[in-house]
Amino acid sequence: MRLTVVGAGYVGLVSACCLAEMGNQVCLLEHNPARLQALQQGRVPIYEPGLEALLQQVLNRQLQVTGNVSLALNEPELILVAVGTPSQADGNVDLSQLWQLAEAVQEHLRHPTVLVLKSTVAVGTGDALQAWFEQRAIPVQVVNNPEFLKEGAALEDFRRPQRILIGAEDAAAAAIVERLYVPFTRNQARVLHMRRREAEFSKYAANAFLASRISFMNELAELAEHVQVDIEAVRQGIGSDQRIGRHFIYAGCGYGGSCFPKDLRALSHLGRSQGLPLPLLSAIEQRNERQKQRLIDKLEALLGSHWYGKRVALWGLAFKPDTDDIREAPALVLLRALLARGATVQAHDPAAMPAVAERFPEAVASGQLQLCNEPYAALENAHALCLLTEWKLFREPDWLRVMQLLAEPRVLDGRNQYDPGQLATMGFVYLGIGRGGLASERRNRAAA
Repeated sequence: MRLTVVGAGYVGLVSACCLAEMGNQVCLLEHNPARLQALQQGRVPIYEPGLEALLQQVLNRQLQVTGNVSLALNEPELILVAVGTPSQADGNVDLSQLWQLAEAVQEHLRHPTVLVLKSTVAVGTGDALQAWFEQRAIPVQVVNNPEFLKEGAALEDFRRPQRILIGAEDAAAAAIVERLYVPFTRNQARVLHMRRREAEFSKYAANAFLASRISFMNELAELAEHVQVDIEAVRQGIGSDQRIGRHFIYAGCGYGGSCFPKDLRALSHLGRSQGLPLPLLSAIEQRNERQKQRLIDKLEALLGSHWYGKRVALWGLAFKPDTDDIREAPALVLLRALLARGATVQAHDPAAMPAVAERFPEAVASGQLQLCNEPYAALENAHALCLLTEWKLFREPDWLRVMQLLAEPRVLDGRNQYDPGQLATMGFVYLGIGRGGLASERRNRAAA
């Protein structure tokens, strides 16, 4: 098929490359000059395992990257829309880029086409866009086809989707979109058809539900610390129930990224716009913000409240492993508190350090924030090690080397990744999240 993907951000770039890999002729439209130049040279401006190799495989073969709007919108069979829809102050999504695209389609389109919304949009956006095109007699059918890509596993998710939602009022347009996914659904029928509004709502509902599981476990984890219960044992106990399952029930330092926070705010805004309070959604957000702040409480339990002159090692800065995305990352909450209180921070992250350097240029320039090229360099003379992102690189450290490098053997495990018994035996002071059944956790909480 001949198709155009608008927007070379995370969703658009992954979609364009995977669809080109299957033999489609794909035109990727990008307006940002720096990003456009990088892509045309085969360089990916984001961190996603395997994506740059795939781009180089399809570039200038099945995939053309351009900034020419007329070329991109002239006569595609499909237009996949992956423009940004950021949060506004009130939680609603900013659809300005989408409406700018609609005007460009009006100006440049020469043949009937199907416009497929991959961007996460407010419920009712597809209907409003369809009405806009019909009022102007523009031959476009709007379909909502939400993305469910996980950062760090996006190629696998696109190539082997668990489900494909097609929200459309026009059966012919829905059939065209379904045909696009045939190479990805040969082994199992995963295509679900519904109306546009239902597809739009489904994306929000999925992310809100997953976020609720995380906040639920984090709330129980705090209670567990007060009643001498290890939340990890509880996680295993409830995760073995098939009705619950094992996914998204890990206590930790909260969720971040571009999807869960933004989509929860948008869903809450939708409720307010209908005069309907949604206290459960508000509670999920409030719990998550508290969970990030609990990192500060935990470190105070280890180091006391005066951090001036202390050195603290951070392992992990991205909001999750296998990405360089630091948007609303829990690590940044602790990092800001450390810098504000005069601590020196020594940090390592396999992918996110350039983004952190750009976010905190003054701290980097002054030396208060030191971004280290390898994990152990971050430990030298530090008074505590804080694990904040569960990269594989950090799973099995050399604890004898860690002990030798740290000024004080203190570990804040924000992801419950380490064995508290092993560390206690070696002489470490350990704090995790919800490890209230552990003697070391109880002693540190009592002393705080």
